[in-house]
Amino acid sequence: MNKINKYLIPLVKILLSLAFLSAGAFKIIGAEQMVGMYEMIGWGQWFRYVTGIIEVTAVVLIWLPNKQVFGAALLVCTMIGAFIAHIALSIPGVFAAITLGVLAAYILYFYRDQLGASEKS
Repeated sequence: MNKINKYLIPLVKILLSLAFLSAGAFKIIGAEQMVGMYEMIGWGQWFRYVTGIIEVTAVVLIWLPNKQVFGAALLVCTMIGAFIAHIALSIPGVFAAITLGVLAAYILYFYRDQLGASEKS
């Protein structure tokens, strides 16, 4: 690990953790803003719970040894879905989805070797 990644990877993981733990918790507990957003999406409140659980689970995974790639992949997929929803439904905040998606993609890229290791196990 080079000197930049030595400090940047933990920083990005902390930023992602703060963002997704709070967003996931607000979805799970049913914060008014989240309930309204999922009403706008139109898939029902069950989808809010699923998304919240995925976000919180992904945060846990990005900190577990040999599981970081799976957590990052979950976050990237979640942000692709968020990007599509923001664009399709004209929901403000698409920049946040892009930024968080890029940060998660950086973690995914950094830990990409874990995918090959899981096949060998």
